[in-house]
Amino acid sequence: MERLFLFVYQYRAFFTFLSLEIICVLLIVQNNQYQSSKYFNTSNEVVANVISTSNGVKEYFGLREINRELAEENARLHQRLDAKKNGLAQAKLAVVDSAKLKAFNYTSAKVINNSINLAKNYITINKGSEDGIASGMAVISVKGVVGKVKTVAKHFAVVISLLNIDEQVSSTLKSSNYFCTTQWDGLDPQLVDLKYVPRHVKIKVGDTIVTSGYNAIFPEGVMVGVVKKFELKEEALFHDIKVELAQDFAQLWYVDVVKSNLKNERDSLEKATIKVVK
Repeated sequence: MERLFLFVYQYRAFFTFLSLEIICVLLIVQNNQYQSSKYFNTSNEVVANVISTSNGVKEYFGLREINRELAEENARLHQRLDAKKNGLAQAKLAVVDSAKLKAFNYTSAKVINNSINLAKNYITINKGSEDGIASGMAVISVKGVVGKVKTVAKHFAVVISLLNIDEQVSSTLKSSNYFCTTQWDGLDPQLVDLKYVPRHVKIKVGDTIVTSGYNAIFPEGVMVGVVKKFELKEEALFHDIKVELAQDFAQLWYVDVVKSNLKNERDSLEKATIKVVK
C-alpha cells in the first residue's frame, strides 16, 4: 500500500493533468450538442461491437452443446424412420409384428479420435458399455455407413472404420437391387471397391450403393456412396467398380451406434439350421 501511495505521489503531476483532461472532455460533451451526439454515437457503436463479439464467442462455444443435441435428435429420427418403414411394410403384408417395429435402437456418440491415412483405420467414440454399446454393433452417420464397433470399455468404444482393408459391408446396387460387397483397398480415403458384381449387370456412373440388410447388423438402405467409375476387363467375371463414399471421414464428428434387436435371434436360428443340415 505504501508503494502505491509513493507511485501516485511521484507521478502526481501526470495524474492531475489526466484528471483535468477528463473533466474538460466531460464539460465539452455536456455543453455542446455536436460533441455530445458524436460521443454517444461512438460509445454506442463500441458497446454494440463488444456485445456482438461477446455473443459470437458464446455462440461458438455453444456449438458443442448444439451439436450434441442435434446428434441425439438424429438418433431419435432414425428410430422413428426405421419404425415407419417397418410399419409400412407390415401394412402391405397385413401382418402386425411389434418386434419388427423395434428392430433397431440408435445411440448418438461423438468421435474423439479418428484416422484415415492407415491401411487399417479405427475410430474412437465417447460412449461405451454403460451406454449399451457392444462389440459388433453397426455405426452410421447422417450421411452414411461408418463402420462396426470392435472393442468396448466402460465409457468408450473403438470402431473399425469402413476405411479398413479388413472391413466388408454387405451392399446393394440400388438401380438393379443386385447384392454385392463394399471393401476399401487401402488407397484413396474417398473411394471404396464394390466387389462381386457380375459382368451382365448394367452399371452407370452415379448409381447409388446402399446397405443390403442381409447381415442384420446394418439397417437396410443406409447410404454407402455412388459409383464414381467402373471398368469391365475382357474375360473378367466381375466389374471393377470404384464408389465415392457418401461420408467424408476427414469430416466425421458425430455418429449413431445401431443396435439390432433381432440379430441374436436370427443368428441362433441360422446356426441351429446349419447344424441340423450338417
